[in-house]
Amino acid sequence: MIDPLLEIMRLLRDPDKGCEWDKVQTFKTIAPYTIEEAYEVADAIERQDMVALRDELGDLLLQVVFHSQIAADDGTFDFQDVVQSICDKMTRRHPHIFGEADQSPGWEQLKAEEREITGQSSALDGVALALPALLRAQKIQKRAARVGFDWPDKAPVKDKLLEELDEVAAATSDEEVHEEIGDLLFSAVNLARHYKVDAERALTDATAKFTRRFNMVESSLGKEMKDMSIEELEAEWQKAKASLAAG
Repeated sequence: MIDPLLEIMRLLRDPDKGCEWDKVQTFKTIAPYTIEEAYEVADAIERQDMVALRDELGDLLLQVVFHSQIAADDGTFDFQDVVQSICDKMTRRHPHIFGEADQSPGWEQLKAEEREITGQSSALDGVALALPALLRAQKIQKRAARVGFDWPDKAPVKDKLLEELDEVAAATSDEEVHEEIGDLLFSAVNLARHYKVDAERALTDATAKFTRRFNMVESSLGKEMKDMSIEELEAEWQKAKASLAAG
């Protein structure tokens, strides 16, 4: 069933008869669409919309085919090479299923061995730069923790967060504020990790909660928010908070 899609993309990229837009695309110009489609898959899952999920998975698959065709046009690799690569990786990472091992040596150990083979010497190598900032910070911290670079418990992590907050208050320039806010956020991610909380998921949920409360406040007002005092807005906010908590 993949062949018709591969042929569609080949024709779209055909130098003579192809689509003018598709023909000029590169890995770099397509990458933002690939990321967007991955988020739309996640959104469909979050909404439990199976029809949308089916469609979004198709859009994401198209991105894989698109990148593969660009590579084929350059003579680098093609879609079959992509499939073979992931098949090889999955069988290699499950020697207890596809090989002769009695049990799996562990996912992280296998990935570490792969990084060594590819010349990635640092424990932090291989964490994608394009990941959302909170998610990347979380992954970087986990990698560092695996080699022993970590606080032993939550107490010093909490202290570090408060220390970073004080450093934000003490900053005297825009550049310093920028740097210290970054350190504060990094420390907050670290605290979440020590509580075994996914920082990306926690912030997503907090933003959704804020949106629900804000929408309730917005719909209950008889005038513009900008015309209200902060005390009035806070009172409405507390009403919305109580109402949503009551179900």
